[in-house]
Amino acid sequence: MTNTESQPDAARTAWHAGTYAKATKRFGERRERFATPSEIDLEPLYGDAPDGGWPGEFPFTRGVQPTMYRGRLWTMRQYAGFSSARQSNERYHMLLQGGQTGLSVAFDLPTQLGYDSDDELAIHEVGKVGVPINSLADVELLFHDIPLGEVSTSMTINATASFLLCAYIALAKRQGIEPERLRGTVQNDILKEYAARGNYRFGVPSSMRLVTDLVTYCRDHVPGWNTISISGYHIREAGSTAVQELAFTLANGRAYVQAALDAGLDVDDFAPRLSFFFNAHNHLFEEVAKFRAARRMWARIMREEFGAKSDKSCMLRFHTQTAGSMLTSQQPENNVVRVAIQALAAVLGGTQSLHTNSRDEALGLPTEDSARLALRTQQLLAHESGVADVIDPLGGSPYVEHLTDELDRQASALIAKIDEYGGAVHAIEQGFVQREIHQSAMAWQKAVESGDRVIVGVNRYEVQEKPPEIFRPDPAAKQEVLDDLARVRAERDDERVEGTLRALGEAARGKDNLMVPMLAAVEAYATVGEVCSVLETTFGKFHPPEVL
Repeated sequence: MTNTESQPDAARTAWHAGTYAKATKRFGERRERFATPSEIDLEPLYGDAPDGGWPGEFPFTRGVQPTMYRGRLWTMRQYAGFSSARQSNERYHMLLQGGQTGLSVAFDLPTQLGYDSDDELAIHEVGKVGVPINSLADVELLFHDIPLGEVSTSMTINATASFLLCAYIALAKRQGIEPERLRGTVQNDILKEYAARGNYRFGVPSSMRLVTDLVTYCRDHVPGWNTISISGYHIREAGSTAVQELAFTLANGRAYVQAALDAGLDVDDFAPRLSFFFNAHNHLFEEVAKFRAARRMWARIMREEFGAKSDKSCMLRFHTQTAGSMLTSQQPENNVVRVAIQALAAVLGGTQSLHTNSRDEALGLPTEDSARLALRTQQLLAHESGVADVIDPLGGSPYVEHLTDELDRQASALIAKIDEYGGAVHAIEQGFVQREIHQSAMAWQKAVESGDRVIVGVNRYEVQEKPPEIFRPDPAAKQEVLDDLARVRAERDDERVEGTLRALGEAARGKDNLMVPMLAAVEAYATVGEVCSVLETTFGKFHPPEVL
């Protein structure tokens, strides 16, 4: 190093000549030259990394990949599902033809809770907020003419994650695709359901067993699958702050890692397949800093607490969805701007995949036109804004670095408080996490009602407007779903179904991995309601604590 060369400049030069050069030689970049419209050449990275977190290097503050979006853009994964498997399949084909690069499946409430569509508890919710899946037959319809070996699929499913992954594996086998070739994510994050969302079925210990059984099974049979998407999204949607989203999400992640270790897994065997799911809220700079702090905190947790030796085990890879709770039914066109700002925060923060909400989702499911516009928002950011041409563009900004440090400090302090309750599971069982979220949500609402927090079009700049067109699921689709379910029950081998369900019940009462008998039941066309009923007989139901 010369006398005129600063230490940060030397460190950046070393990164450029080492980690970055190796990655570009192996994988290349999207273009040979990156420059502004004024022909100003762009370096891959600006600024330093005070914590040593250069792109692609521990603790990954500036990104998990050495080249980030210069090498490959984020996956554009629009969330969709409604009415029936057939109609959802049509929407998937539309999105794929429009340039979407990954599928993201939304399931209806009965499917998420493990009830068949004709159950008296489910009948009025069939197909309203997602696609109804009763058996393997519906999954066959859902992915009709979609080769599972060529797409990455994310499934937002938790209490019944094992069932849905089994169905996906079973369909892949029927397509002649070995499970080793499958790529995607199953959310499988039951702790945030207890804390923030409410779509649980069984008690906490039994649900954690289902989580770890899935992780173990995928390690051995579906190694390319992300086995848990540890979700802060729903925690934020329930009303948490950015600090709480960070702390509660990473605390849940620690609980899953510990559960897997307790089940006998080695940390470096499963940790590289863990992923995260965060919210992108309205405050651009806090959100960018949140994503940067999350990577640094998780890397530190994995190495210092769990002894992970592999850098891949320490990488926090995450999907982002823009904030549904920030969309307004008043002046819904304003939501286009909100979503663009939130998506920009996710990209500047280094997300690996992104869903952009549609402008009309405060009113109902998105129309086809609004879903396409939401996808175009991502494509405009990727190809016209220039934000993908430099790695971590805001890194080194005194403001962003300060926010990153402060979010790290405050979220770490909150995790320490969770530890006083005995960890995330016990903190949830005692209602601590739920109370913290409720209090933050109430504080936000009071600020909106008083006018201290301005929401454009809601408590300031209101106008009278004509109600927009609202997409409504086809009511006739429910009968189609019920007819399909009746046909499956009539045509399947009942003796085979009963045998597989008995085997599942025996496994639930013992310690065998539940994925194996569940896959056999799914392949026999047992329904999600039948599988969950068998498990509930052994596991029982979860009864939430009083928190207010």
